[in-house]
Amino acid sequence: MSSNIISVEQANTLDGLFLERLQLTPDNIAYSQFDKSSQQWIEASWTQISDRIAQWQGALAQEQLVAGDRVALMLKNSIEWVIFDQAALSLGLVVVPLYLDDRPDNIAYILDDANVKLLCIQEQRLWKRLKQAFVENKNPIKSLSRVVLLEKSIDKNSEDERLYLVDDWLPKDYQLLSEREADKHDLATIVYTSGTTGKPKGVMLSHHNILSVAYATATQFFLSFDKEVFLSFLPLSHTLERTLGYYLPVMVGAKVCYSQSVQQLASELLLHKPTILISVPRIYEQIYGKIHAQLNKSSWVKRSLFALTISVGWQVFLRKQNHHQIRLCPTCLLWPVLKSLVADKVLAKFGGQLRIAASGGAAIPFPVSKLFLSLGLNLLQGYGLTETSPVVSFNRSEQNVPRSIGQPLDCIDVKLGDNNELLVKSPGLMLGYWNNHSATTQVIDNDGWFHTGDQASIDSQTDIITLTGRIKDILVMSNGEKIPPSDIENTIVIDQWFDQALLIGEGEAFLSAVLVFNAEAWTSLAKSINLDPFDKKNLEHKKIHQQAVQRLKILLHDFPGYAKIRRVILSLEPWTIENGLITPTLKVKRVKVIELYQKQIEAIYQ
Repeated sequence: MSSNIISVEQANTLDGLFLERLQLTPDNIAYSQFDKSSQQWIEASWTQISDRIAQWQGALAQEQLVAGDRVALMLKNSIEWVIFDQAALSLGLVVVPLYLDDRPDNIAYILDDANVKLLCIQEQRLWKRLKQAFVENKNPIKSLSRVVLLEKSIDKNSEDERLYLVDDWLPKDYQLLSEREADKHDLATIVYTSGTTGKPKGVMLSHHNILSVAYATATQFFLSFDKEVFLSFLPLSHTLERTLGYYLPVMVGAKVCYSQSVQQLASELLLHKPTILISVPRIYEQIYGKIHAQLNKSSWVKRSLFALTISVGWQVFLRKQNHHQIRLCPTCLLWPVLKSLVADKVLAKFGGQLRIAASGGAAIPFPVSKLFLSLGLNLLQGYGLTETSPVVSFNRSEQNVPRSIGQPLDCIDVKLGDNNELLVKSPGLMLGYWNNHSATTQVIDNDGWFHTGDQASIDSQTDIITLTGRIKDILVMSNGEKIPPSDIENTIVIDQWFDQALLIGEGEAFLSAVLVFNAEAWTSLAKSINLDPFDKKNLEHKKIHQQAVQRLKILLHDFPGYAKIRRVILSLEPWTIENGLITPTLKVKRVKVIELYQKQIEAIYQ
């Protein structure tokens, strides 16, 4: 273990963590981000960041806030996100992170429920949308006394006295940061889970909750601490990114580069050459789709060479995992050549320095993980929940079972409860749900075990956990077969035809699916059978449905026969946060989608 890593005891609190880092490596580069005014990437050391935190701390102190008051931020990933968070935490304030692309009515609910007193927001356009939601909900959010804008100017027609530009709000005179006396178990943040049903619940996490999980993850996965480079693009309001992509780098002294947008991720990977990448499956799925789209346009020779690379690369991966049945592998002798000709060229698009590619937030489809592992990418799937700060388990490089969620962190206990539900005990386990004791007691039992709602199996020899389904989402067909829909849905959406999918068939004799067509794939398919792609009525055409069902048959050939999809509902309208069909963490709201297509579903099963 590196002496440069900060322990939980040394840090005590999340703001104490930053002060410890400042003492250890004051002049090291902490962050890099793109500056629009100069059109250049700028870097900042821990000392420079400390000075700015002190200034923001002074501004917050002028607001007459007291320890325990809630303050919210609605910012893109940036140095300013870190500065606001650290300044607030250093005063004992409770930080409420908000998603930039969340629905205004949802944000309004959170601000009201948490009784937020100050909001730091990216731009006035977002504030105007929020104010409209206040009007529509007939709720002015009376607790909110200050709104700070990161923009350089304010619309002169604005009459809101609460509104301040950040440059006008920040004081000219302020004191340097200093250590404070604080209890590590104090509430640090309330993170609202974007539930797929009902209103979001506020997960209360303490300083110790987050620090303990960050430390356990850091000590088990990262070796060259002060040489690590993170490229941050998942929203910092997502607990996975916040714990592993923000607090953990402070703990180990790593550099974080803030991506401008997901659209620019490809060029930024080449520019910053990260060693650690934290992502959700969708990013890997999109790259997987692009690779196959390019292969489909390539010659037979290139396709064959790529297929051989994946085949041999997979055998090489299994040998490294000490699979007894792969001891002898004559074809593995081809790997150095295939690696140079194919695999290295693909992985170079990640920047060429990537040591660990972590995936969490949802299950990554096996074909996707197999492709990247076969190319030599150290792709490690993990599992966690906001309620567990968030990591519960991760695969290890030396023991990587891609269909699993790996082993629990050393500080975490797991076991199976009724109906094979995964139960967790962790120092990262939340304090409870904000203002919702009944919801807390429903998930944390009297013995302190957290009920995840996920079904699992645990290998008695290796402690490797494999998820087998979601208790609430399991479809029970009329023949008694129980089907977890997520595996099937994940397999469908990695295909270039379909962007989104939802499996239906509860209580029915056969399965159907609601599918959102990829726009380009739809245009190509429609034209191939002489249909007008701009006429949405053609989504109901018999030939289109036959083609879609046949496509699904090919995609799902590895699933049991009873998992066959016989009928489909097709759409070109994506499910978005704005139309209320997915959450800010991109989880499909199953109930809402089913309600939207209820008439078509009823017609299928009549």
